[in-house]
Amino acid sequence: MMNSPLAYRRLTLLGSFTVLCFVALGAWVAHVQIEQHEPLALLAQANNQRKAVRPSRRGSIRDVRGSLLATSVPVKTVCADPSLLWGQQALVARTLAPCLGVDEGRLLQQLQPQLRTNAAGRPFTNAYVVLTRKLPLPQWQQATQAMSRLSIGVDERKLRPRQQQALRALREKAVFGQDDQWRQYPGHSLAAHLLGFVSSDDLEDERGRVTETHGVTGVELAWDKVLNGVHGWCDGGEEVAAQPGLEVVLTLDAGVQNIVEAELEKAMQQFSPESLSAIVLQPRSGRLLALANLPTFDANRPSAYPVATLRNRALADPSEPGSTFKAMVVAGALDARVVTLDDQFDCEQGQFAYAGRILHDHESYGLLTVEQIITKSSNIGAAKIGIKMGESRLHDYITRFGFGARTGIELAGESRGYLRPAADWEKLSISRIPMGHELLVTPMQMMMAISAIANDGRLMRPMLVDRLQDEQGNLVKRFEPQVIRQVVSPAAAREMVKALKTVVTPAGTAAQARLEHYTVAGKTGTAERFVNGTYKSGYYFSSFAGFFPADEPELCVLVVFDNLHDTDRRKGHYGGKVAGPVFRAIGEKVAAYMRVAPEGPLEARPEAPARRPARPGPVLAGETAFMALPGSAPARSASR
Repeated sequence: MMNSPLAYRRLTLLGSFTVLCFVALGAWVAHVQIEQHEPLALLAQANNQRKAVRPSRRGSIRDVRGSLLATSVPVKTVCADPSLLWGQQALVARTLAPCLGVDEGRLLQQLQPQLRTNAAGRPFTNAYVVLTRKLPLPQWQQATQAMSRLSIGVDERKLRPRQQQALRALREKAVFGQDDQWRQYPGHSLAAHLLGFVSSDDLEDERGRVTETHGVTGVELAWDKVLNGVHGWCDGGEEVAAQPGLEVVLTLDAGVQNIVEAELEKAMQQFSPESLSAIVLQPRSGRLLALANLPTFDANRPSAYPVATLRNRALADPSEPGSTFKAMVVAGALDARVVTLDDQFDCEQGQFAYAGRILHDHESYGLLTVEQIITKSSNIGAAKIGIKMGESRLHDYITRFGFGARTGIELAGESRGYLRPAADWEKLSISRIPMGHELLVTPMQMMMAISAIANDGRLMRPMLVDRLQDEQGNLVKRFEPQVIRQVVSPAAAREMVKALKTVVTPAGTAAQARLEHYTVAGKTGTAERFVNGTYKSGYYFSSFAGFFPADEPELCVLVVFDNLHDTDRRKGHYGGKVAGPVFRAIGEKVAAYMRVAPEGPLEARPEAPARRPARPGPVLAGETAFMALPGSAPARSASR
């Protein structure tokens, strides 16, 4: 009978046992859900990779002729999950080391599980460690094949099901790869300062981990978003394809760049300045054909070089320009009709007392026309032209030529240079600025200013990118030249060109810059380096800026020597002597490469247009006035 005490006892025991079973089951479920949630979730993720980011391919950078300057090659970032290694770290390290090309000992250390604590204070084993980056795909295939054949030295048929499952996870999922790309620069150091370089970062969001590449300097940084494209992703059955970045096609010509870098290397070996820069540009459009700095670096391994070497000196390092600046001052004076090329100025036999200081010329000159002031690069003549212009007008033309402002080239790190407002000038300034002192300009600013004279007085924005295109070469966007402003009238610019032609004659300061088949217009510059409030004797900033054919210019070339050390003056330091020959070598080779139509042999061209007798005009005598700039040194005759 069910009413017997025995039956009740049995029922009570059965009920108690059932309750205990449910309590135990509940405790186990709680343990799994709470205590073991994180490691089991990681295991589940490892066993079922349902979410993944599909990184986009970074677009290539090409020169104007389509040559590859920078491209991305698919590679792998190799990772491991130490929680799935089943105690076989030593075996895995020994197996992978030759495939990955890394040290076995370091690999073993990386594979060791690390006990960590989550936000709730619960311990867990790390499930992600990067073993190596930028592994070529053939080596990755070797690694995956080696892992798939991994033997732990036991009869696997005797393993329990869970052990067999753990062994499969060890072989198939303990070591895994993430899609990555290796940015390569086939030219190594070619145009390195323009192209820049990239870095990689590991990012993680709700869709998974991805290695992203970002530009650090140069075009890589300026056009980072365009080059990067858009990542895709895969989540279960849903997948969105990655959109590759666009290709950036530059105005740069790799052939011209090669010529420029080779000639700078020769000059570096001969003269050993601290640095050298050169720019080649088409003055009518502002299209940049080449830009080079020495010392340079290999863009494939920028970390192997000093930080200073990575700086694009042509954009970032302003200096007192010296006498190349006289061309802009005289062009402004011609435009304002303050002078004509035939006006004469008394150059005081090389010593001009002004504002309590003596301004020197490198030679003793008497009366010189404005044109001859350019030919001979007279400091005193330039100073007197500046005085005649007046502070306000002089400052206005300086800013119109773009000094004191960035040129607008689409690269980071460009300096504005340094130009004080006219209201802040000292009394001495009006005599020093016209000869290229008391202001700082970058080589790029000087290049655009001299190009404006070549371009009938129109200042252009430097143009570095020609077009954007997709991977198949289909045009996405083309860029056009941009005129910033009309700086001086075409008539004034042509008059200035006429004067600049005389600089490369035997009577000028840059006879060594003359080309055999083209008429050159240009200007030399030499200035002692201004360091810590004084001029550093024996160290020079020497340059030559010129264009050809002078009357129908196709090419403009600037060559700059910075911190040229010539204490004993045996090697030479004047811009015409050191930068002029480099200009000539670059000009001849680039003209031949680009098939610029020659004007005829040198002997068939006149030295310079015959000068008309100087018409009577105002002659500015020496003036004495006010005090010098505090802490400044006398203007130097080196500014030639």
